Amino acid sequence: MSRVPGWLGRVGTRLTEMGQRWEQRRAEAERADAEPEPAPEESAEAVGSAGYAPDGPVVTRPDPAQAVPWGMRVAAEAGWRLLVLAGTLWVLMRVISAVQLVVLAFVAALLMTALLQPTVARLRRYGVPRGPATAMTAILGFVVMGLIGWFVTWQVMENIDDLSDQVQDGIDELRRWLLDSPFHVTDKQINDIAENLREAVGANTDQITTAGLEGVTVVVETLTGILLAVFSTLFLLYDGRRIWEWTLKLVPAAARPGVAGAGPRAWRTLTAYVRGTVVVALIDAIFIGLGIYFLDVPMAVPLAVFIFLGAFVPLVGAVVSGALAVVVALVTQGVFTAVMTLVVVLAVQQIEGHILQPFILGRAVRVHPLAVVLAVAAGGMVAGIGGAVVAVPLVAVTNTVVGYLRAYSHERAVRHAPRPRGATASDAAPGSPDHRPGPVG
Repeated sequence: MSRVPGWLGRVGTRLTEMGQRWEQRRAEAERADAEPEPAPEESAEAVGSAGYAPDGPVVTRPDPAQAVPWGMRVAAEAGWRLLVLAGTLWVLMRVISAVQLVVLAFVAALLMTALLQPTVARLRRYGVPRGPATAMTAILGFVVMGLIGWFVTWQVMENIDDLSDQVQDGIDELRRWLLDSPFHVTDKQINDIAENLREAVGANTDQITTAGLEGVTVVVETLTGILLAVFSTLFLLYDGRRIWEWTLKLVPAAARPGVAGAGPRAWRTLTAYVRGTVVVALIDAIFIGLGIYFLDVPMAVPLAVFIFLGAFVPLVGAVVSGALAVVVALVTQGVFTAVMTLVVVLAVQQIEGHILQPFILGRAVRVHPLAVVLAVAAGGMVAGIGGAVVAVPLVAVTNTVVGYLRAYSHERAVRHAPRPRGATASDAAPGSPDHRPGPVG
């Protein structure tokens, strides 16, 4: 009986020691998880102190996420988000391609609304009701555009016979110049080239016919798009504010204040872009048209209108319209007139690019030339000429919206940040020299 209490004491002591060792190991494991990974030179010492106990080694496996290098984890996190974004953009582009006519018509309506809406606002300030102001502005705008189209068509039909005769004379003159040139071109070579062209046209008769049938389809789609754009413009002019308020209801409540502030700024940017582009295009058309008119280039007025329309496609439109004027001058008036036309076109376009656009468009719609080139190329690949026209204003509006949302989020973060206390609070007070106000949206 006397040995029983001693035996129980030794068992209790042993259990107490084991419990202390387990508590020690658990505490060391928790500290190892909480502390950063030790440097290579410290790992052996850490293993010697924490990985081994008097009774033997303790093997601990690291968290798998901790075993992956930090750079690889960051790349993986960014990678799957980029994949989701790319998939979303791909689906969006597929949807836009499926309803391309509707999208282009609505975008054209937005551009026309941005051009005509200031007139509606001015009439409203003069006391004209909203309905009559919208009707007067829309009728005036559509009549002006219709008259421009009719005038261009009339000028082309009036001068087409003279132009064809002048083109034929220009071709004959070019042929004589080639025969007398130092390139040693013979009459037989010129005839062979002409014969090859006729054979190429004859061999592709089916393709030309198919292209003509497709052209009929394009005309029908164009008329449909014009009607959609007209009706959309009327409704945007008359009820644009309520349409915008309804659109805001589709935005989540948390993001609604930022979107509500970005919308008017985006609209001002679009309005400034459209009005500035119209002014710049009008100046280009007037001065280049006057230049080719005094150079006796035929169809100076239709060419000026084409230059005006081409100015809405940045970079590409100016090159194509200017090249057309030079070609017409070459085949109708000769090499000297073509060179002088090229000088006039280049001079006006240089003045436009370096003086008119920065002064008229201003900083609100300034976009880097690389962004302009990429936007025009992408828009042309997605939606043809219409996509190239709307690409640059889309980029300008996106730039404005992103800049505002960035400033708005920063200002909101500063507003909701905890106020500093003590000496820091006195240093950050509005009256202190180190105080810097946050950006205002």
